[in-house]
Amino acid sequence: MPHSYHPDHYNAHGWLRLPFFFWLVLLLLARTWLLFIMAGASQGQGAALLALFYPDRTHFWWGMALGLPAALVFLLSGRRHHWPRLWQSGWWLMLATLIASLVVQGVTLWQAADPAFSDLLLTLLDSAALAWWLLSRSLKRAFSAAENGE
Repeated sequence: MPHSYHPDHYNAHGWLRLPFFFWLVLLLLARTWLLFIMAGASQGQGAALLALFYPDRTHFWWGMALGLPAALVFLLSGRRHHWPRLWQSGWWLMLATLIASLVVQGVTLWQAADPAFSDLLLTLLDSAALAWWLLSRSLKRAFSAAENGE
C-alpha cells in the first residue's frame, strides 16, 4: 500500500528526503572519525585530545571501524539515485553497524569495574539509535526499492 507524502518531503531529484534523525545516527556512529578530524586540525594538541577520549587505543580503532560504514552511507546518500541497489543495502549495513556498536559498548560496560558516565550515555544513545533505525517508517521508505526507481 503506497504511502503518500507531501511534496515538501521530496528533494530536487524526486527522492524522499532522509529524516533528520538519520543524520544524527550517522554522526553518532562516526563520532571517532569526527574526533580524529578535530584532532588533526588542532595543530599539536591532537595526540592529547585523542588520548583524552581514547586512553585505550583498541577502543579508538573499534570506533574508527564502526564509523566507516556511516561515512560510506553518508557519501552515498548524495548519489543514491545513481546506485539504488547499493543504497538499499546501506540500510542493512547500518543496522549491522548499530548492533555491533551496541555490542562493543556492552562489552566495554561489562569489563569496566566502575563504568564512566560517558560509556553509559553512549550505550543509551546507541540503543535509542538502533530502536529508531528499526522502527522508523520514513527511513525504511527512503531506503526502499519503490523510492529508488525500481
